[in-house]
Amino acid sequence: MKILLFCSLLVMFGACTHPVQQISIDRKALVNRNNPQFSAFDSLASLSVGNGEFAFTVDITGLQTFPDAYKKGVPLGTQSQWGWHSFANMDGYRHEETLSEYDFGRGHKELYAVQSQEDKRQKNASDWFRANPHRLHLGVIGFEWGDEAAISDITRISQTLNLWEGEILSRFTWKGNEFNVRTVCHPAQDMISAHIDSHLHTGIKFHFPYPTGIHTDNACDWDANDKHSTEVLKQDTQSAVLKRTLDSTVYYVELKWEGKALLKEKEKNYFVLLPQEDAFSFSCAFTANEPDQLAVLPDFFEVESLAKNHWVNFWEEGAAVDFSHCTDPRAKELERRVVLSQYLLAIQCAGSTPPQETGLTYNSWFGKYHLEMIWWHQAWQPLWGHSELLSHTLEWYKTVEPIAREVARRQGFDGIRWMKMTDPSGVEAPSSVGSFLIWQQPHFIYLAELLYRSNPDKKVIEKYNYLVQETAKFMYAFATYDELGVRFILKGAIPAQETLNASTTINPPFELSYWYFAMQIAQIWRERAGEKRNLEWDELIDKLSPLAYNEDGLYLAAENAIDTYKDIRFTSDHMAVLGAVGILPMNKLIREDYMKNTLQWIWDNWNWGKTWGWDYPMTAMNATRLGEPEKAVEALLMNKRTNTYLPNGHNYQDPRLRVYLPGNGGLLTAIALMCAGWDGCEIENPGFPKNGKWNVMWEGLSPMP
Repeated sequence: MKILLFCSLLVMFGACTHPVQQISIDRKALVNRNNPQFSAFDSLASLSVGNGEFAFTVDITGLQTFPDAYKKGVPLGTQSQWGWHSFANMDGYRHEETLSEYDFGRGHKELYAVQSQEDKRQKNASDWFRANPHRLHLGVIGFEWGDEAAISDITRISQTLNLWEGEILSRFTWKGNEFNVRTVCHPAQDMISAHIDSHLHTGIKFHFPYPTGIHTDNACDWDANDKHSTEVLKQDTQSAVLKRTLDSTVYYVELKWEGKALLKEKEKNYFVLLPQEDAFSFSCAFTANEPDQLAVLPDFFEVESLAKNHWVNFWEEGAAVDFSHCTDPRAKELERRVVLSQYLLAIQCAGSTPPQETGLTYNSWFGKYHLEMIWWHQAWQPLWGHSELLSHTLEWYKTVEPIAREVARRQGFDGIRWMKMTDPSGVEAPSSVGSFLIWQQPHFIYLAELLYRSNPDKKVIEKYNYLVQETAKFMYAFATYDELGVRFILKGAIPAQETLNASTTINPPFELSYWYFAMQIAQIWRERAGEKRNLEWDELIDKLSPLAYNEDGLYLAAENAIDTYKDIRFTSDHMAVLGAVGILPMNKLIREDYMKNTLQWIWDNWNWGKTWGWDYPMTAMNATRLGEPEKAVEALLMNKRTNTYLPNGHNYQDPRLRVYLPGNGGLLTAIALMCAGWDGCEIENPGFPKNGKWNVMWEGLSPMP
């Protein structure tokens, strides 16, 4: 078993020391052997290009010619981090109208933004703030073949995503005419470029929808042309600028083409670019700001070169894991998932705001993001040598700090309470579940710590320490001191296992372990910043309740959930108890033998049909830390619907969530742990069986805490 790593980071619990591998990985070969290749139409096999801020998803034509054919598959989205829209607030709803008062026995009333079913005005206000703002589909770009064209007309299909260079190559025949299409995305602009070789001179359509504002869909309402407009602001023989107006939302579309072509308006919000030559290319950029002059965009070949350089650097500078020397027949599929997940997360979950669960492909939860999921989307980045991607996103937390502080204040707590479901504004979306979650709170501390470990520089402390401390202030204030039991407890919250209730849940195990871990890290950050330890926080760390268990030595879903192993409500959804060891290191609140008992029971009896994509890597991380590598591998490859990875690499959940990027991110974090281990780990590749079949080679990974 060969490993390339020398751990010299300053870490919390000591350093991992593994031997240095002498043979480097052929990264180009590793990536290219996992290129998705298709020869037939599959609505779940669309491909994307992107840069973290913007993504463009295409069908088998290399553009978005047949969006309806993919509507119930992996939709053909054109989405950005900045592209949002709100319907007019005609009734003047105010966010405070979504608030309801609760008393969780902490000595003060607490106000939560919820979905009321009793007061009509409050319900309507909650519905409005949940749906607004919603993420935009910026526009469909495809071949103009008329309304009668069908995807069944496409034959001789050969499509490849060149992962190493970030380019989609599409060859096909349409009604006897051959097409060769190359599609790329600019690495630093919200822009795609395409080159088309065809004797047919087919037009390129630019068709713009109105948003739907629906919970989960492709965000395209094609029956509302009267509600939005597209006008040509500027135009010459090689370029044009279009202005899009949707109620109070305005954005711009810049077009540039090489070769002779005519831009014509087919109908309202529908333009067609008609090429006059066999070889034709164009670039299309989307921007929230009006361009100062007529589209000054790089041509296709410039964008292609920039994209290639960007992706080669991405693959060469980050970590790599090579399974080609493994003889276990499952290794090939695991490598495919690992490589494709890196690409998908880089283009969809590495922007200036946190990602939504369906990335920049299509809308779920109205296009909003869930802060309890950011760890699953992005914790892998510093572990895989891409800390700059996470650092880029964490800047957003600074912009919404005043709103998070107000959430804590109205609930009677110090510090800042990070919201759960939100948008770039940071306004908390009302929810009967999400507003009561607390496990998103320690994420900021954990992620900041991963950044510091990847670059143990004082500047990192200066950059994030204030938010780390304010996050911990809330965590201390949220915990309740039980004088009778001489301990701190956690209550009045819905845990990560969302089948439990806020009013009755006491001491959920994952949250207890997370409080213990994050408060310790916050204290270490104080010391790194030259500050004294907070003695009250030390008391919390010392007196935090241990995890509750039953007479069989099995950890409970909560201290008062005595029927955990009898009631299906407690054995469905996320098996969050496993996150207490796996996501987090072993700690004094936990007995290792009881956690092993719990893992085995869950393995044999859990309602796996009610799980989510990140539950499998969470199980794998737990098994790895508990010395069960065969279970770790089996968990990652368990044959369950929510652990399905499509041909394009997306983690499929169900007919609603055909894309679920937290599963992809969790997979990469689990692989990092299974290879590089954790602080103090002395086992090589601790997450892989020592049976001679898992000769996993890797380089550039960092150990977890």
